Amino acid sequence: MRRKTGIILALMLSVILAGVMEIAVYAQPENVPEVPVPTLKRRIAVFSFDDKTDYGRFNVGEGMADMLTTELVKSNQYVVIERQQIQQVMAEQNLGMTGAVTQQTAAQVGKLLGVEIAVFGAVTEFGQKKQETGGRIKGFGLGVSQNAARVACDVRLVDTETGQILAADNVVGEEKKAGLSIDTKDFDFKDKSRFDKTQVGKATRKAVEQIISKIDAQLRARPWSGKIIKVSGPTIYINGGSNIGLLVGNVMDVYRPGEDLIDPDTGLNLGSEETKLGKVQIIEVQEKFSKAISKSGSGFDRGDIVRP
Repeated sequence: MRRKTGIILALMLSVILAGVMEIAVYAQPENVPEVPVPTLKRRIAVFSFDDKTDYGRFNVGEGMADMLTTELVKSNQYVVIERQQIQQVMAEQNLGMTGAVTQQTAAQVGKLLGVEIAVFGAVTEFGQKKQETGGRIKGFGLGVSQNAARVACDVRLVDTETGQILAADNVVGEEKKAGLSIDTKDFDFKDKSRFDKTQVGKATRKAVEQIISKIDAQLRARPWSGKIIKVSGPTIYINGGSNIGLLVGNVMDVYRPGEDLIDPDTGLNLGSEETKLGKVQIIEVQEKFSKAISKSGSGFDRGDIVRP
């Protein structure tokens, strides 16, 4: 009887030890060499600008927003959310019913889309002024002129996490030209090659370049951050992949945000204190997400913040 009991106890102990060893192996990080984190692309949403001009032929606000989106993508520094996704979220949340994007709307939609900064604004000037002297020859308006194209835009950059405006400014693009002028038909954003050659096209591009400079300045001062979207056993899923430049071997710090600090006077979210939980290392990179494992610390969960 005692022998039987001893055998049973020995078997139970073997099972327990095997389980402990399995857990230990299960929790150990894979042998992945650490790789320096490259400069990561930032997530951004560009909303259609409000059109406050009297141009009337087409929506200048949409045209400028499209040009800004194109230039941000071409810079290879940003992941820009497609306009259809923005409109879909706004429709689902019953936002923007008045047609104008507000600070609150931009922050709310941007947060739902997982972007860091939302860009919105209004085009206040768009056109070309001409001072001309001369007469008419065979039905054409001909003369020596001073042409000045001017495009002005009020632009706002919003932190989607806190809802605060990070930057607010009026940008102006001007292009002047003196010389022989002949009356021409109107131009259009849709004919990009033609539009870029016009004075107002060049003025618009100058205004867009100023907006990009402001975006660059704001994001240079802020570290890239992502979030844990799921934890399954030892595998930690992060909402960024090859689309933002993450690589296998990158190591990220993990933080847990505390309670939001709300300003009692303005009601604005001032952020929150963060607690560092540990480090994770990327072991697999997909296009839009990555898999990681714990390198130090534990208790990681959905919504925790990751930073290089």
